[in-house]
Amino acid sequence: MPATYYEARLTLNPDFNEIVMAELGQIGYESFVETDEGLLAYIIDEQFDAAQLQQLVDDYQSMTPIAVEYQQLEPKNWNEEWEKNYQPIEVAGKIRVRASYHEPNPAFQYEIVIDPKMSFGTGHHETTTLVMEQQLSLDHQGKSLLDVGSGTGILAILGEMLGATKLTAFDIEEWAYLNAVENAEMNGCKHMTVFQGTIEDCPHDTYDIVLANINRNILLREIPIYETFLKAGGTMMVSGFYEFDIADITQKAEEVGLKLVAQKTLNQWATLRFEKP
Repeated sequence: MPATYYEARLTLNPDFNEIVMAELGQIGYESFVETDEGLLAYIIDEQFDAAQLQQLVDDYQSMTPIAVEYQQLEPKNWNEEWEKNYQPIEVAGKIRVRASYHEPNPAFQYEIVIDPKMSFGTGHHETTTLVMEQQLSLDHQGKSLLDVGSGTGILAILGEMLGATKLTAFDIEEWAYLNAVENAEMNGCKHMTVFQGTIEDCPHDTYDIVLANINRNILLREIPIYETFLKAGGTMMVSGFYEFDIADITQKAEEVGLKLVAQKTLNQWATLRFEKP
């Protein structure tokens, strides 16, 4: 039986589309369509919470005119609908992310195969692209890597392709955990462990590389925890926030002794790279 979804139709300034999508993703919305008026957002009916949605809208009222309407949709195979519109992406001329039903392209040095499940982390979001591009300049050979809030597992999968030999990935959402397991298997990953949970559930160890593509609020709360998982001389890369949050994120990282060594933005989204002395 196909899943039943709710559709939320948000009217807002398009400049706020990306940040509102990120916020909606944190409360269970799985896919989005940008419109001339704003956004369409979709969530499985069991997770739909009208009061939670309205609270998010109320929180943004002071920043942009925003309104929402919602409706329950007729059941249909949403993964099939999603797949019809999923297109491969290319990063820095070296990485290609495609679905299993797309033909391979040997012109790319790294080709990642995922089966999209209406989720973040397909590579299309700017922050995922930014982190993957930065990973290309990191030495992964024989290194250990921790992928925090891994979504589809795409960053950890790339990490193994780049030579990492010990990888841990986790996400709080069950669909993300299951999808990451499936995608790791599809890409022949031999050194990647995936579990469902949070950083508090992660067995404490230290890693050469820590990646966290989440959102501003979680990063500000958890960067001090991530630092304890990072080896001396290691690299932490964070993303999932806007460039106007760079100062706050940097301050939090510097408070725990990390040093900012690189930053990059794309369409107002940012990625920061820190090193631990």
